[in-house]
Formats: sequence, structure tokens, C-alpha cells
Amino acid sequence: MTTSVQTEEARIRDAYARRGAAIRDSWFNAGHLFMVQERERAVLQLLRREGFDRLDAARVLEIGCGGRTWLRDFVKWGARPEHLTGVDLLPDRIAEARRTCPPDVTLVCGNAATLEFPNASFDIVLQATMFTSILDADMRRAIAAEMVRLVRPHGMVLWYDYHVDNPSNPDVRGVSRREIRALFPNCRIALRRVTLAPPLARAVAPYSHLACHLLQAIPLLRTHYLGVIRAGVA
Repeated sequence: MTTSVQTEEARIRDAYARRGAAIRDSWFNAGHLFMVQERERAVLQLLRREGFDRLDAARVLEIGCGGRTWLRDFVKWGARPEHLTGVDLLPDRIAEARRTCPPDVTLVCGNAATLEFPNASFDIVLQATMFTSILDADMRRAIAAEMVRLVRPHGMVLWYDYHVDNPSNPDVRGVSRREIRALFPNCRIALRRVTLAPPLARAVAPYSHLACHLLQAIPLLRTHYLGVIRAGVA
């Protein structure tokens, strides 16, 4: 592991220690609920389009799974818990994931820049709002390379993350379409903008879901890329 990656690992640990839990991420927050439901609809459409409308045989790895892991969603969508693996840098987030995930889910505390899984171990390698928490370019490249290494020939990287910066949070940085292409060279990359800007969703959703849907129809108000990266297909 390079010095810059080690330094970035320490910075991430400190940033998350300062961040703490946010009430805005509660299921009882109307804006959060709207964003999660819209994201789920978009992800299921994507999985079906990419040939993953049956998940019972799929092996899935979530990089940066955190405590509120997407792996529980995959179980809900039909994946088998024993086929699911989550990796996170922070022990407390792994502990929370162990509390909330089915016991057969594999959870590993470690740096995703250096993973010990064999090549081509997974059908789907997922990252969701993890890359934006990494500011170091070397660490971003190392994790992207690991994700490609771990995907099976007919598998895919599933990407969901901000493409814009958060001006109120200096600990995150958006990942542009150009950077994603640089991180995953010689891959087929298909991205689309999703998710109404969280401040707007939180402000509007308590009063009108219809207004949220209308605002979300405006591409400039969508803050995330959702997409598929297929390894080895230029």
C-alpha cells in the first residue's frame, strides 16, 4: 500500500468519526424516503436490462458497504445471503452491518484498495457513494482496479455516486463522467443521471411527492450517476 493511500485511509477514518449519524437519513424523513424509493426503481430497471432479473445465483460484492448496506436490498430482490459480501474500512460500520444483515452475509473490515479475493470472484461489484468520500487519486485508481479485477467475464461493476461536489462538506468530492472513464479504461461504461438533489428532495417531499417527481424530470437537478461498467469491453 502506497504512502498516499495510507494517508488517505487515516483521513477517511477521521472524517467519518466527525460526521456521525444524520437524522435526515431516517426512513421517517420524507425526502430520504423519496430518494431511496426512486433509486430502487432505477436500479431494478438497470439490473433487468443488464440480464440480472434473477439474482439467486449472483455473487455480489459491495465496496464500502457501511452500516446501512445495499446488501440487504439485494436479499430483498432475491439474492441469497451466502452469495453476498461487503467490505468497509471502518470497524463500527461493519459492526452495524453485522447487526442488520442476515448472518450468512460475509462482511470484511479492510481497505478496498488491497483485497484478498481471487480474480473474477463476483458477478456484480457495487459501489454506492463511496468514491466521493475518497479524495486521493491513487486510492481511487487502486480501488477501481480491484473492482475490475474481481468481476467475472460476464459480470459488471454497478456504480451509484455523486457527480457534483457538496459545497458544505469538504470531505467529499464528486466523480465526473470523464474521471469514471479514466478510472475504468478499456471498459464499456453506461451512465445516466438520477436522484433529485438531496437538499431539494428534503425540502419539497414533506409537502408534495408530485413536485419532487416534476423537479426530478429536470436533468440539471439530478446529482448522481447510476450506471454499469463492463470490464474488458472498450
